[in-house]
Amino acid sequence: MEVTGEPIRVQSLLQSGLSRVPPEYIQPPQNRPIQTDPDATIPVVDLFHFNTNHRDSTRKAIRRACHEWGAFHVTNHGIPATLLDTVRRAGLAFFNECSMPEKLRYACTAGAAASEGYGSRMLVSSEDEGNDTVSEVLDWRDYFDHHTFPLSRRNPNRWPNFTSDYRESVAKYSDEMKILAQKLLALISESLGLRSSCIEDAVGDFYQNITISYYPPCPQPDLTLGLQSHSDMGAITLLIQDDVGGLQVLKSGDDDRWLTVQPLSDAILVLLADQTEIITNGKYRSCVHRAVTNPDRPRLSVATFHDPAKTVKISPASELITDSSPAKYRGVVYGDYVSSWYTKGPEGKRNIDALLLES
Repeated sequence: MEVTGEPIRVQSLLQSGLSRVPPEYIQPPQNRPIQTDPDATIPVVDLFHFNTNHRDSTRKAIRRACHEWGAFHVTNHGIPATLLDTVRRAGLAFFNECSMPEKLRYACTAGAAASEGYGSRMLVSSEDEGNDTVSEVLDWRDYFDHHTFPLSRRNPNRWPNFTSDYRESVAKYSDEMKILAQKLLALISESLGLRSSCIEDAVGDFYQNITISYYPPCPQPDLTLGLQSHSDMGAITLLIQDDVGGLQVLKSGDDDRWLTVQPLSDAILVLLADQTEIITNGKYRSCVHRAVTNPDRPRLSVATFHDPAKTVKISPASELITDSSPAKYRGVVYGDYVSSWYTKGPEGKRNIDALLLES
């Protein structure tokens, strides 16, 4: 969601020479970054290029990762490393090589949530628990959002063309990510003993967005977040990042703790999102994550979101509901869920927790 009026971009703030973070970017103390264990790692699942001889072991590894983390890297996923590098390089070139006036030609619609184009996400939850509106603590991040599926939403003319292969590369990347998401949802379904198409059937045709996020160096990284704590709204998110690092995931347990996801250049990070948690009736939890900033280097990530259409109603899979395991979540029309997310702000998992039924 963009603040109305003149567009504000974090990169332009930094280029103005500021040495302190403006007050509107300062997080409340309880939300600020903390030191994490540098040796902690999330699971890495080898997909073996979906070789059927390894499918059983792959399912078991995915089941463990989904149950314990809701996040995992995948390797041998079939997407060429050259394509991952091309998309990262194209995104970085847009932010670093285009002038601000050129970038603003692609600016998001002011005041509109999730509009396509160049912007800065400006959402953070209110400190007032009785207040359902979003307060104005801003993320230290700029982004470019591409609408890529269904194809009726895809219009490359709205994307930058400062390099000859930008539009073609993003379109190719979009196609590859959709196929990978479908294959992963099949494995996730099978890992619960469900038919391969169970989760994808519940989600329906993907609405896919690709968001290239740019996190400029921050003069006071201990006070800010590049992206606040949240779980993604949709079904599954696939993410690549550069070698700078800064993505953190929350490991739930007796003592919830933040862990930094170490970059793996050819791997793709899988993040389970809220609708998959609902469909699996909480057997698999969506992943709470955030981004921290860096004092010296900019950071880039590319997140590909796969969501239901806004008219789709999401409910726990009937195959997972028994007398001994009743439904944990009420059904929700996805468009209503999105509206709640943008109205109240993400704040961890509070939006999906609002759907919990009393046991």
